[in-house]
Amino acid sequence: MTESPAELSRDDALLVLNGLPGVGPVMLRRLLDWFGGDPLAILKAAGTELVKVRGVGPKAVSSIRSWNDGDWLERERKRLHDHGARFITLENEDFPKALLETFDPPIGLYCRGTPPKEPCVSIVGTRRPSLYGLRMAEKLSAGLARAGFCIVSGMARGIDAAAHEGALGAGGKTVAVFGCGIDVIYPPEHLDLFRRIVESGAVFSEFSFGRRADRQTFPMRNRLVAGMSAGVIVVESAANGGSLITARFAGEQGRQVFAVPGRVDQSTAEGCNQLIREGATLVTSASEVVDELAPALNLAPVEAEPASSKEAVGNLSPGESAVYGSLSEGALMRPDAIADQAGLPVHEVMSTLTLLELKRLVCRHSDGSFEAR
Repeated sequence: MTESPAELSRDDALLVLNGLPGVGPVMLRRLLDWFGGDPLAILKAAGTELVKVRGVGPKAVSSIRSWNDGDWLERERKRLHDHGARFITLENEDFPKALLETFDPPIGLYCRGTPPKEPCVSIVGTRRPSLYGLRMAEKLSAGLARAGFCIVSGMARGIDAAAHEGALGAGGKTVAVFGCGIDVIYPPEHLDLFRRIVESGAVFSEFSFGRRADRQTFPMRNRLVAGMSAGVIVVESAANGGSLITARFAGEQGRQVFAVPGRVDQSTAEGCNQLIREGATLVTSASEVVDELAPALNLAPVEAEPASSKEAVGNLSPGESAVYGSLSEGALMRPDAIADQAGLPVHEVMSTLTLLELKRLVCRHSDGSFEAR
């Protein structure tokens, strides 16, 4: 059943405006300013009135005037229900407050899960990180989660995924911001990660259901990742990496920019080293980030290591201690090298490594090497 603007609630009108093709957040802000903040007035307006708004041309007018072709609103409401999601307008108390301080906040966000009340820190980086980068992202994320921060990232491959995993592993909260519709799991192999994020935190998107990621949506996503956080940490980025766009947004929005230093001969460190030269704060631990941000936020100090990990290490058998000790300096080693160092047969080392994995004290990498957590 086709609805008229007069039959819509204010929230429904904002949902409609948010989904209009060819009408972005800046144009929406101009329209709302012109029409006195009334979204219903925009949908009721004649084309001759709409074109008086700066930047609104024939295509935008056509999009606004045909807003409910095909009963779009009814179908979008059904998708919200089917996916257990909701559309949070910028007037809702659950809308991320930090975004309201930015130049072009979205007029609403699709959300699954529970929006965070904690202050947020974003951790971003390359999709093709080194093992060092993955470990640093997870370590920083876990430490910040224990300090009371919610970790924000984009659920992309590489550093983003490691940041989410670090927060989840520490029992903290994490938020994923999508550059596509909230029903489009990208990359698809992160479906399990997506489900765990929804259970412990939230997933946000400003895009309507079914919208696929593209070159336009990723920078729009990046501005939200930066905008909803007190600071942005870049962990490995090429000199022209997308993470630098997030860092630029953070600087423009008055957020603090942090960067993890890397090797000067490694391409994935070029972006971070460049940020540091340009004035970003060099960080190597969560406590350094907290030292910069916590005074104004009244946060608890960082725990150096979760008590459960200390207890697990203290309860190892002699064989487990020998194998774990071979990795305690952060070395990446294959089972045969561990066997040589520990003075144990390879088959015994393999079974011991499996036990240590179950205790979450070591992690196995795709190339067959192991490292201590």
